[in-house]
Amino acid sequence: MNLPTSSRLQLTPDLNICRLLNGMWQVSGAHGRINPNQAIKKMFDYLDAGLTTWDLADHYGPAEDFIGEFRRQLAATRREEALTQIQAFTKWVPRPMKMTKKFVEENIDISRKRMGVESLDLMQFHWWEYRDKNYLDALKFMAELQEEGKIKHLALTNFDTEHLQIITDAGIQIVSNQVQFSLIDRRPLVKMSDYCQENGIKLLAYGTLGGGLISEKYIGEKEPGRFALKTASLQKYKNMVDGWGGWNLFQELLVVVKEIADKHSVSMANVAVRWVLEQPAVAGAIVGARLGIAEHIEDNVRVFNFELDEEDYTKLDSIAAKSRDLFELIGDCGDEYRR
Repeated sequence: MNLPTSSRLQLTPDLNICRLLNGMWQVSGAHGRINPNQAIKKMFDYLDAGLTTWDLADHYGPAEDFIGEFRRQLAATRREEALTQIQAFTKWVPRPMKMTKKFVEENIDISRKRMGVESLDLMQFHWWEYRDKNYLDALKFMAELQEEGKIKHLALTNFDTEHLQIITDAGIQIVSNQVQFSLIDRRPLVKMSDYCQENGIKLLAYGTLGGGLISEKYIGEKEPGRFALKTASLQKYKNMVDGWGGWNLFQELLVVVKEIADKHSVSMANVAVRWVLEQPAVAGAIVGARLGIAEHIEDNVRVFNFELDEEDYTKLDSIAAKSRDLFELIGDCGDEYRR
């Protein structure tokens, strides 16, 4: 499948990525049982569709192992050169504690071994507690490992604007920050986007589909209870909908998204992802891949076949104007993890 050139972005001089990233949180165990053999087989389908960029983490169950096995099979069946076609971005999410170079290196080496790489394409770092300043030591040690060739690029996940600035002011070069960003959660537009644009940092957006809530399936449906939501994603983002404005306002949003989707002959998911991709500083949007359970490859790639127009933005903004201010309610990007 040949995707348009607009589907690609030069994130760094040596990293050309697909702007639609395959999210691997869905293999962590909270979204249904995954068959490893089927999962690896499906990863080839994503690659052949042009969806070459993977987002994962050390704590996403077997995600790093899947990348490692996928790389081995790819090299065996399509030669070693085929490995240059894929990009795999992992995360390190340590418990806040005193950091030493030895401890940091050991954890980076675990990811390298699991993924079968000499150098990690992009290491996205998360820290749970800002009051524990050891995150700066961890990042400085990772910067040293970057100089030694074990990491190609450093990035963050769920850092707020204030602490992103502290990190960059410390001289640590950050490529991207991964944050929640969607038609429901527009918090990055308050401060984060401007700071990133001014400092050459990109955003990788997750939660763009509200865990699957932004879809035709939920139009006109009675508000689901917790036990009716079968995945961790649905439960998480239903809580976000509740804070944002509740189920009735969410129904208004779904109707508008459906109108826009029909106008452009695409899906509601396409509209939701397209809106995020068109926002300032956004390099890519992460869409979950439930490998071997549910694939939406053909639909997902249609996100590159259209653009939203002024009328579309006016309709979407009119719904957002009725919602609560999540920045005021929750705080900046990632603050929901540190309350």
